[in-house]
Amino acid sequence: MTRKEQKEERRKAILMTALTLFVTKGYYDTKITDIAEAVPMSTGLMFHYFESKEVLLEELVKMGAEGTKALSSGPAAQAAADLPADQYLKGFLQQMFSYAKEQPWVFNMFVLMGQVRRNGMPEEARRIAMDVNSIDFTAKLIRKGQKEGIFRKGDPVLLSRCFWASVQGIMEEMAIDKDMEVPDPEWLVAILRK
Repeated sequence: MTRKEQKEERRKAILMTALTLFVTKGYYDTKITDIAEAVPMSTGLMFHYFESKEVLLEELVKMGAEGTKALSSGPAAQAAADLPADQYLKGFLQQMFSYAKEQPWVFNMFVLMGQVRRNGMPEEARRIAMDVNSIDFTAKLIRKGQKEGIFRKGDPVLLSRCFWASVQGIMEEMAIDKDMEVPDPEWLVAILRK
């Protein structure tokens, strides 16, 4: 392994360790020394990777925001245009749950993104998290599904919020209970159906 690869591996270890600690202990109760000790590495060396705990949090939130863009950009956006809305959402959830089961840190990322959106969190991280907008994209899909006669009548934004609140709750439960079965995505899409 090259030095550059080693450095990237160490950086990933710091991020994943911080993510776990921020979710389990809370951002403000997690100290830089806790993260360094859990990696393990010296606190001084950790500052070569991230200049502060706040910068570390911002980097995690950027990762979460980037992952969320997968819902509405690139090939996913084209699939959303081509497929019936319910099939697109069901397929997206199947992929997301499957990936999260393979990469359990994804469950923690959902928890962290929810926490960072609350008042009292560092402002820049909160701003990045608040810029993530799955609600509007999903509301467009719901409007499409309503026109297709698939989804129930009602405010598409409110329906989207309820849909994502359910997904968020499931991801949080799965972060707590690693043995929890992945729910059938159809259950969540059924919230929107007629």
